[in-house]
Amino acid sequence: MREQLTALRREMAKRGIDAYIIPTTDFHGSEYVNEYFKCRQYVSGFTGSAGTLLVTGKWAGLWTDGRYFLQAAAQLAGSGIELMKMNHKGVPALEDWLEQNLAAGSTVGFDGRVVDLACGRRLEKTFRLKYDEDLVGEIWFTRPKLCGNRIWALPQSATGESSESKLERLRRAMAEKGADYHLITRLEEIAWLYNLRGSDVAHTPVFFAFALISRDEDRLYVLDESFAGRKTRPYFEVFRDLGELPPGRILLDTASVSYTLVRLLPPQVAIIDAPDPLEAMKAVKNSTEIRCSENAHLKDGLAMVNFIYWLKSNIGKIEMSEISAADYLEVARREQPGCFDLSFATISGYMENGAIVHYAPTAESNKKLAPRGFLLVDSGGQYEDGTTDITRTIALGPLTQEMKEDYTTVLKAHLALAMAVFARGTSGKELDEVARRPLWARGLDFDHGTGHGVGHILSVH
Repeated sequence: MREQLTALRREMAKRGIDAYIIPTTDFHGSEYVNEYFKCRQYVSGFTGSAGTLLVTGKWAGLWTDGRYFLQAAAQLAGSGIELMKMNHKGVPALEDWLEQNLAAGSTVGFDGRVVDLACGRRLEKTFRLKYDEDLVGEIWFTRPKLCGNRIWALPQSATGESSESKLERLRRAMAEKGADYHLITRLEEIAWLYNLRGSDVAHTPVFFAFALISRDEDRLYVLDESFAGRKTRPYFEVFRDLGELPPGRILLDTASVSYTLVRLLPPQVAIIDAPDPLEAMKAVKNSTEIRCSENAHLKDGLAMVNFIYWLKSNIGKIEMSEISAADYLEVARREQPGCFDLSFATISGYMENGAIVHYAPTAESNKKLAPRGFLLVDSGGQYEDGTTDITRTIALGPLTQEMKEDYTTVLKAHLALAMAVFARGTSGKELDEVARRPLWARGLDFDHGTGHGVGHILSVH
């Protein structure tokens, strides 16, 4: 049993809380978070980037997806926390579990600043909520401080469009929906809108901020108030300002906006629940962004070629490990012009470790490399002109017949997707099936998505 779990239950008992929810996110619904927000990791010991922890007086469970089943099973062993495999038969969603196992009227607690509105609204129909309870903050005595780092501006030579132009387009989208205000909480959207970047989240060049846009004003709330390029407001003032909004209609996305932020809105402010228009706007890359991204990938490709040449030339001649290989690749990237960071921690998995999706080598798991078998390397870089993500499975020497057959099957899947001809309007889900067919033919599959978008000098996801 983890000490943190016991300490959390003591705090729950003091406040009469029957169940407590700890998601993996921040005040902005982010996938990758600052050290301050790693509450679920602190309590559970599970280090994956996705998962929600639920704790009751006598039971605890962690919900995560197929990318992390192997990792979570290992890290939760002996913790007193049960692994709940999302989307698997017989495993209820977290809200369903609560409704099945807690009596109506029971008290459910969480920090409403990190729980999305959709979840909070569902739970409030059945349970009594205490949504202003940051219980992990009460037991995490060495919790890192929440502070903002330097914010910097991207040149238009990298963005292809001014912030003023983007704001004008956004206001047109607001007008089409009849919105007087628009609350933006996603860090990537805010960074894209203002052509600004930061380093408040590891490997993701964003900064902690909220934006509140009206027809004639835009308010940018930031932690780093030293930024002189634009008028800003203190970060936490957004919580006060939302509560003082004049009557009108506010556009926001209830799938990402936190429960607390919406509860703060005055009753005379009506909600327009719709996806943030910026999400679609930034998804369509302009010619400058495309050209810059292509240039970033050329440099990244050169770094990868240098790395693979070094690996193939020296395997079995010098001592290598998963970590030392990842370190060499990082150096190769940073030698390229304009590379200022990795786009995520390098996944370097040798042999069976390569089967652990989103595996991160540690001092305990770090395998030595030998001139045989596969090394899987999933990595990327942040450049001044783009963000990259590339995966390679590299043969270090002789392979088993099973390895050859599996590798060839995955290659067939890649080729099937690359050569697919499809009609306008075809969904990603339909193309996902194209990629899986060669695996299905052999009775194989994988428990995660086939692909994802990549931000422009933003989040790798």
